[in-house]
Amino acid sequence: MNDDTPLSRRQAVGGTGLGLAVAATSSAARAQSEPTAQPMTDPTSRYPKPPFQKQSQPWPGLASRMTPRPDHGETSYRGSGRLAGRKALITGGDSGMGRAAAIAYAREGADVAINYLPEEEADAGEVIALIKAEGRLGVALPGDLRDEAFCTRLVADAVRALGGLDILVNNAARQQTRASILDVTSEDFDATMKTNIYAPFWLIKAALPHLKPGASIIGTTSVQAYDPSAELYDYAQTKAATMNYVKSLAKQLGPKGIRVNGVAPGPIWTPLQVSGGATMESLEKFGGQTPLGRPGQPAELASIYVQLAAADASYSTGQIYGAAGGSGQP
Repeated sequence: MNDDTPLSRRQAVGGTGLGLAVAATSSAARAQSEPTAQPMTDPTSRYPKPPFQKQSQPWPGLASRMTPRPDHGETSYRGSGRLAGRKALITGGDSGMGRAAAIAYAREGADVAINYLPEEEADAGEVIALIKAEGRLGVALPGDLRDEAFCTRLVADAVRALGGLDILVNNAARQQTRASILDVTSEDFDATMKTNIYAPFWLIKAALPHLKPGASIIGTTSVQAYDPSAELYDYAQTKAATMNYVKSLAKQLGPKGIRVNGVAPGPIWTPLQVSGGATMESLEKFGGQTPLGRPGQPAELASIYVQLAAADASYSTGQIYGAAGGSGQP
């Protein structure tokens, strides 16, 4: 039989059978290698809704003493190596979005240094233990960001301990509710400005000489930057300033290959709320006004901080990413 002779029926059927067998084998192998599908979850009922019990703590508050305790992704966040080898410094890393980011970064393969106030040591110790449980380097750097010399030293200590710096997350914030501007003392105003505006300024200046092309700076702003509450006069304007430094600095550092972005949370269940950041009345119904009918949990923002730090977000800079349960901007 020459090469031009058509295939016999047996050969054709045999070839088809072989193709089907290969396809079946490939499908089986693919099914085994693909991750298990996560169940669909109704976001309105995923986490606790108001009313919440009245509770109060002295500033700055501890997540471990809140009822219900916030979820930072301690048991739920699963990494996939998106930040392998990166070195991150996160302020306010003991609780709230900073803690969620620290846990997520470690599970994505990064070494992480966290800053917090000495009064927050109990919460910070839990975070460091979670980072180390992932086989990553966890560095605790307590201290008050309202001091310029400390901010400069903080960056130097983080760089030395981590062996470099690729990601800076300016997350720490001070929030105290005051019914009237007449109730805001100069000491109050100064403390809020120093924590929320001066500290990122000092930290970024100290960090820049260590940041290489591909590095990322992330600031935590708020829906308060867009729709300020009457009782958060000083806090709200600092969050508007954060939004603007993100947009300004992104233009300045873009040519250097350093990206700058921000995250704008809505009502998120953190110690800020129970340590003077909300009245007892607003605390009881906290988050209930959103379309989802509840406050967000820090864990629900972790993936945003990861995305903004990851290399595959290389065209995102000067952006503000919102997470407000369907309310607020952006």
